[in-house]
Amino acid sequence: MFNIFQPSRNGHLRRVMTLLEEAHMARIEHQAAAEHHGALARMYAERAKRLERELYGSSALPSGEGATPHKSADDKQVVYALDANRRLDGQAKNS
Repeated sequence: MFNIFQPSRNGHLRRVMTLLEEAHMARIEHQAAAEHHGALARMYAERAKRLERELYGSSALPSGEGATPHKSADDKQVVYALDANRRLDGQAKNS
């Protein structure tokens, strides 16, 4: 009659199985988030390198000295303004 106060082995196993499934789901979610953050970190590292090349690359060689390196389409100097609707390619286009 008072067996409801006794711990049930099946209830405990169901609870453990539920917790195990939640742990697996959390692991999958965190792995996906880690992949996303890793991709963002690589993207920002590449962006920083590109911006450093644009910033320091043009001032690294004094004007008139040395051969000018061949620039590919990716190396074209592009400056982005803080305003998302405005993009400057060496000179103001919106002015």
